[in-house]
Formats: sequence, C-alpha cells, structure tokens
Amino acid sequence: MSTYSAHPLTALARTNDPKTMLRRFLGIDAVVTTGNGLAYAAASGPLGRFLGVDAGLLLGLGVFLVLYGVGVGYLASRKSPPTLAVRGVIEANTVWAVLSVVALVAWLSPSTAGAVWIPLQAVTVGGFAALQYVALRASRS
Repeated sequence: MSTYSAHPLTALARTNDPKTMLRRFLGIDAVVTTGNGLAYAAASGPLGRFLGVDAGLLLGLGVFLVLYGVGVGYLASRKSPPTLAVRGVIEANTVWAVLSVVALVAWLSPSTAGAVWIPLQAVTVGGFAALQYVALRASRS
C-alpha cells in the first residue's frame, strides 16, 4: 500500500501518484481559468452589464486569464512541473482570491449576480491554490 493512498486528495484527484495529482489540479485550473477568460473577453459587454462590472475591466481580465490559463496548462502538461513555477501559480491564485474579495468590498458595486459571482470565483480560485499546495507538498516528499 502506497503512503499516498491514505492522502485525502487521492479520491478527488483519482490517483495515488502525487505528481499526477498536481498535474491534474493544474490542468483543471487551466481549463476553468482559460474558459472564464474567454467568456470575459468574448462577452465583456453583456457579462459586464449582467455582473455590474465595467466591460473594459472584464475585457482586460479576460485577456489576462486566457494567457495565464495557457501558462498553467503548459505546466500541467509537463511530466514534472517545476516547483518554483507551481509555487508562482499557487501564489498568483491566492492573490487573485484575496484581491477579488478586496475589490468587492473596496471599489466594485456589482449587481446581485456580480455580488454572488465574485466571491464564488474567489473561493474557487482559492480552492485551486489549496489543492495545488497540498499536491505540491505531497510530490516533494
């Protein structure tokens, strides 16, 4: 029996191999982030009105998220993603989650949909950071 089989994330990642677990969590992050970015960029006007967020802001965020998601996808495709780069993704995801909540409280005045969406995506991105952190630690032990 592998020491990783008792790890609580093995069921979620559907693997006992910590490097595969890390790559899967990076891959899911990449797909969700890129998809979100494409939606923001392609439909910044309608989404901006729906969420009560400036369309220009959504367009800029969308382009950034597409590029970021592609980079995370590249890491996920590597057999052994470099630790420093993975740490960068974890830190960026953590900063994104925190800044989303700060923006909601400090300067955004979203619609009801936006007031639900912004914290929901912050929790999702924070969850990616947590999963990636645990998987990175497991892959290094």
